[in-house]
Amino acid sequence: MKSPRQTAFEALLRISKDGSYSNLALDSVLKENKDLDDRDKAFVSNLVYGTLDRLILIDYNLSLYLNQPSKKLKPELHTVLALGAYQILFMDKVPNHAAVSESVELAKVNKSSFAASLVNAVLRRVADNGLKYPETEDGTAEFLSIRYSCPQWIVESWIEDYGFENAKCLAERALDAAPVTVRTNTLKITPDELMWKFAEEGVISEISSIIPEALLLKDTGAIEELEAYKDGLFHAQDLSSQYCCRALDPQPGETIFDMCAAPGGKTFTLAEMMRGEGRVMSFDIYQSRVDLIRNGALRLGLKNVYSYFSDALEYNPNYGTADRILCDVPCSGLGIIRRKPDIRFKNKRESEKLPDIQYKILSNAVKYLKPGGRVVYSTCTLNKAENDFVCDRFLSEHPEFRIAEYLTDVARYSDEDKYLTLMPHIHGTDGFFIAAFEKQ
Repeated sequence: MKSPRQTAFEALLRISKDGSYSNLALDSVLKENKDLDDRDKAFVSNLVYGTLDRLILIDYNLSLYLNQPSKKLKPELHTVLALGAYQILFMDKVPNHAAVSESVELAKVNKSSFAASLVNAVLRRVADNGLKYPETEDGTAEFLSIRYSCPQWIVESWIEDYGFENAKCLAERALDAAPVTVRTNTLKITPDELMWKFAEEGVISEISSIIPEALLLKDTGAIEELEAYKDGLFHAQDLSSQYCCRALDPQPGETIFDMCAAPGGKTFTLAEMMRGEGRVMSFDIYQSRVDLIRNGALRLGLKNVYSYFSDALEYNPNYGTADRILCDVPCSGLGIIRRKPDIRFKNKRESEKLPDIQYKILSNAVKYLKPGGRVVYSTCTLNKAENDFVCDRFLSEHPEFRIAEYLTDVARYSDEDKYLTLMPHIHGTDGFFIAAFEKQ
């Protein structure tokens, strides 16, 4: 049986060398090492996600004791050093001597035996000197980037879009553990009843003071293993997405289109808000994800959900018209870094292509909208080029639309926010953007 550290090493190496998504790489190595108990699996997950979350700061600390940048090291050696440094700097329950000696052993069996003495020397110096931060002033994008392990281009864009203090808070909150929030399936159970169901399964929960159908969970483990999940009594959904569905304000009996619907959370909430009456037509460009929506609706017992394989960029007159349309478009994901640490390592050029695609999806979607209907444009990113600027362009080129009145009870982050930008440090949600328009 492979050790937990070796398992974590293999996951991190796949992410580094092959560009694998962290959750997929971790799931894969854990399935390959079925003999690990739950405690070891939790340790592996901590090592993988913790190292990824802090990698920029870890590399800065390693660079203080290396003769070359850590990125120029062989992937195997870099992974060993980063894994060891994370344990030393951020895991108080792991003795430094154990982190050093285990890292040396990892180097020996993972194509880095030539550098075993280097691993020993560098990690000992890391342990002796402790965590170090850059000497640049705490007022620069470079400092925030290293201090909070957030790529400098992301920090710079946040400073430009939202100001330095908000950028600092966003970078800091991106290191927090993401809360586990679920939406009650109100067609089957009330939030109070669901809370007691959770209690029976040993899960601590409390009803949100913001959205009464939402519950915040603690000490859950894998929610898919809960009987309440198997019985279709809830689905996982952050408060930001529930706000998004509130902004659309679906009514029983209406026809709703969800243009980029997978994995289906908003579709399910909309269907529940409509009390199971009317239709929610869910579209996605990948058949496997359409099946995911279909299976989720089946588990929840939502008979008013209809899922289709469809490209949101292409108009299909056979779909008919809709009373309301949700466009939760593909985006750079800068609002959910704490949930998906891989986003930290995205190339800036990838996000530069998105606004044009997002605008085209929105412009295509409104072709289905009835006069007097409402469309909501949303993203899980914090980037004005993908948010405010897309909406401004849409309004300027579609004079038949105006900004609707929506979520007036939710505070804007500043007086300049004419749409709604949700921020973790202000709203207690994921970073999220919501704009609602009505067709006159």
